[in-house]
Amino acid sequence: MHPSNPSPDRRTILMAGAGGAATQILPDFLAARPHLGAELRVGLVGVGRQGRAMLAELGKFDEVTLLAYCDTDERRLRSASRRARGAQGYATQESMLAAHPDLDALLIATPTHLHREPCKEGLAAKKHIYCESPLAHTLADCRAITGAASSAGKVFQTGYQGRANPVYALARSFVRSGAIRDVVSLAAQSNQKNSWRTPSSDPAREKALNWRLDPEVSLGLPGELGAQQFDVLHWFTSKYPVRVEASGAVLAWRDGRQVSDTVHAKLTYKDGSQLDWSATLGNTYNGTQELLMGTMGTVRLAWTHGWLFKESDAPTQGWEVYANRQQFHNDEGITLIADATKLASQGKLKKGVGLPHPGLYYGLESFFQSIAKGSKVVCSAEEGLRATAIAIKVQAALATGRPQNIDESDLTSK
Repeated sequence: MHPSNPSPDRRTILMAGAGGAATQILPDFLAARPHLGAELRVGLVGVGRQGRAMLAELGKFDEVTLLAYCDTDERRLRSASRRARGAQGYATQESMLAAHPDLDALLIATPTHLHREPCKEGLAAKKHIYCESPLAHTLADCRAITGAASSAGKVFQTGYQGRANPVYALARSFVRSGAIRDVVSLAAQSNQKNSWRTPSSDPAREKALNWRLDPEVSLGLPGELGAQQFDVLHWFTSKYPVRVEASGAVLAWRDGRQVSDTVHAKLTYKDGSQLDWSATLGNTYNGTQELLMGTMGTVRLAWTHGWLFKESDAPTQGWEVYANRQQFHNDEGITLIADATKLASQGKLKKGVGLPHPGLYYGLESFFQSIAKGSKVVCSAEEGLRATAIAIKVQAALATGRPQNIDESDLTSK
């Protein structure tokens, strides 16, 4: 058993899923509002798609006050003023910092290729930084951000959300304690129905809004979708790929774009194991999920839910004694639920139990806890660089049509 990853106990929630001896994994205390023990004042840099998502989550933290936000787009500033009442809007980060020197932290939600300067400027102003993932669009920018973070002496968290996700943390404890034994195969997918295109009558504004479709600055699906998953699988297995291959095409949105809307990649590890990853903007089937297949079981993760499928010859680990059993098709599902009677009375037992908040909420919560209580950052700038570097390599393989080798120097900040 890994000493820093204790085996789940009887207060762990595991809801049965379909197909195999399935257990859905979830702690039983997640609905409680967080207590930071300190008042934090934050500023938001960028109020586009991800900035709006952050605004929605910030309202869930009683001890966090959004004092100000900034964006170079006037229409987005006006829209944010309706969502962030009481906070002041600014056209630049510089003017926001000048007007609010008392800010404790900045949340960076600009387009990926515009992360470098806001991060460096915020760190120079002695602010704690939460930077959305991927960390940047080039390795040079990643290293510039990492260098600034290492010398600033402030909390810096990269927004790879899986590391803060309670379901994933619990699932990882199963994997690290040997529940599925030797991992023999990895798979992940990210499927959504979304063109990534935002129309505008102003050509310059349309180009800026659709930066994800600009091959000059975009990391495409590998960066904007895959990087989160690449990081999760490293976190679970403690290994990075040494070689990547990728192919893709425009299959769903034939509107003249140059960035593939459907991508397949194979990431090969030093031990010979592989990750098969795929993503599309043209279909939602099975959404976003990861699979870790081992000789004694499989963990399936879907961000708000997780399942453990045990092999028929898997040894018992002790917690099964508390399990309820339920038939699913031709297989028996093992169900372990804290306060099962209470959940049943609330009608939740059959519906299943998932996380009450999106992954972003838990990323922000862990960031605020690191500031207020000094807890370890769940994903440092260095860790963010490594996950982003893998995405950069996958995108390079996709763009060139040639496999890309990865060595240790590609994964360092030097």
